[in-house]
Amino acid sequence: MATTEHPPSTGRLRAWMLEGLSDMGKPGGHTGPHAEPEPPHQGQRWWRVMCLTGVDYFSTLGYQPGIAALAAGLLSPIATIVLVVVTLAGALPVYRRVAEESPHGEGSIAMLERLLSFWQGKLFVLTLLGFAATDFLITITLSAADASTHLVENPHLTSALHGHQMVITLFLVALLGAVFLKGFLEAIGVAFALVGVYLALNLVVVIDGLWHVLTAEHVVTDWTSALTAQHGNVFVMVGLALIVFPKLALGLSGFETGVAVMPHVQGDPGDTEERPTGRIRDTKKLLTTAAIIMSAFLITSSFITTLLIPANEFKAGGRANGRALAYLAHQYLGGAFGTIYDISTIAILWFAGASAMAGLLNLMPRYLPRYGMAPHWARAVRPMVIVFTLIAFLVTWIFDANVDKQGGAYATGVLVLISSAAIAVTIAAHKAGQRRWTIGFAVIAVVFLYTTVVNVIERPDGVKIGACFIVGIILVSLLSRLARAFELRVTSVTLDPLAERFVRDMASRKMRFIANEPGHRDKAEYRDKIEQIRADNEMPEQEDFVFVEVTVTDPSEFEAGMTVRGEVLHGRYRVLTLESASIPNALAALLLHVRDVTGCTPHIYFEWTEGNPFANFLRFFLFGQGEVAPVTREVLREAEPDRARRPRVHTG
Repeated sequence: MATTEHPPSTGRLRAWMLEGLSDMGKPGGHTGPHAEPEPPHQGQRWWRVMCLTGVDYFSTLGYQPGIAALAAGLLSPIATIVLVVVTLAGALPVYRRVAEESPHGEGSIAMLERLLSFWQGKLFVLTLLGFAATDFLITITLSAADASTHLVENPHLTSALHGHQMVITLFLVALLGAVFLKGFLEAIGVAFALVGVYLALNLVVVIDGLWHVLTAEHVVTDWTSALTAQHGNVFVMVGLALIVFPKLALGLSGFETGVAVMPHVQGDPGDTEERPTGRIRDTKKLLTTAAIIMSAFLITSSFITTLLIPANEFKAGGRANGRALAYLAHQYLGGAFGTIYDISTIAILWFAGASAMAGLLNLMPRYLPRYGMAPHWARAVRPMVIVFTLIAFLVTWIFDANVDKQGGAYATGVLVLISSAAIAVTIAAHKAGQRRWTIGFAVIAVVFLYTTVVNVIERPDGVKIGACFIVGIILVSLLSRLARAFELRVTSVTLDPLAERFVRDMASRKMRFIANEPGHRDKAEYRDKIEQIRADNEMPEQEDFVFVEVTVTDPSEFEAGMTVRGEVLHGRYRVLTLESASIPNALAALLLHVRDVTGCTPHIYFEWTEGNPFANFLRFFLFGQGEVAPVTREVLREAEPDRARRPRVHTG
């Protein structure tokens, strides 16, 4: 009995782990040759999905007013207005265009991927994915660390929780992963509840704060007088606000995740995968609504915290350090309301990692498996949740769950992605012949590039951490590509009518193919090749052959469909021509396809390749050619374990 119980439970666990083995949220998404497609994702209304990206975006209200006050002092409201102008006039138009150009959640990375081909394009994308991983993973760990900080610093809990911040942070990260293991729809439901409560509580705090500002007239006059005395005129104030703006850039964090979770927007019933018009329209609503809500809260919260909170309270050790609005909630609305506000802030800071996790789950499986740089299970949600959770544990441990240490990496990841998006839409507008949009987007790109450079100069640790993620992704990707080098990477084989006729004619006798590297393609080339194959294999004159010629297109691609075309050259030589990223994989796929459609075992004949075997293998790995004969045989061996059914490979 014991021997019959274990395998079914193992099978159920594996089926649960690999459920929905495809690109997250992509209806009928590309799944590769060994995976079953998942049912079409039904999606959610845009305002519910907005709450998922909003847990990251809106949660910055927990610390943004304090950061602004520390960076700009009395200029905090003006610096925040600059941030809002850049948000509404810069980031928002950029990402509305990104939503149009990349409606399946790939974001600006997909737009820039089209500019480069071959390995340089893949390395460029891996670099951008490294910064995306920096942004999203640090969002998870930083938010969890910030939530644990709020929890530990709560007056009622300090004595009990002091010294346990690391354990609390790891627990919050694990809890976040558990939500995503349970299911994505549950994550959206949790986000909707948290955002609704949090925004309502912040609205109460802001309205109460504005009331106190308006009823205490001296507060405004004192602020304006101090501002004028300290900075002189308006132009000086605006100039200083522009200088400190990069330190406030964390308030732009929600746009990349807003596009990343785009596949989960429901759209219209008539949407197609090629042109999801309703999804694009509703995603624009999502981005615009989130930006307007956040802008209003940023300006008002910065205004009331600057005017109502003493400057020394914002500094390290002060009661408003990292929790300016919470300070006002306790100060003016009482301990009970303040405690409720603290609980809501802790909850949304913890769950701010949900939008980042959703972004990772949507972004990484769209690129790495397609490049052959991740295992097949990387398309499934649950294994990737476990992987990202474990990485978040490692990051939390390395940075000792410290918020300040992770801030530079967080800002760098955000700004690099926004800058790349601005550059991508500038190029898209230029290609579309939209001169005004091109100029406008170019100006926005310059602003974000300036902000990125200033941030890197002030906080170089961010680039160092981002570089670690980039190097890690590239190494893991190349090792995965190496491990999967001998996979059958052709997802489908299609023969044109003449190619089908060649195969049908050969099925009545022994099927013999000659692998030929095309040269001049003259009569002598094919005649000499046949004579050589006959001599090497001691075959009689009457044996008939069909040549197979593969042209390598982009060797950096991993898996794709293949079309085989037939032609007759010089009135007598039958040739099958095909294009692929790899000669051995293409030949193996053709042989297996011919075997399956005819029921006959095909034979293929090669010459040995001259040169160093290791150098030839590197040529195969990087350029899709090289040691063709043994690699073709190895691909066939992996694809067909039954030797009796395996196509025959002959080398002479």
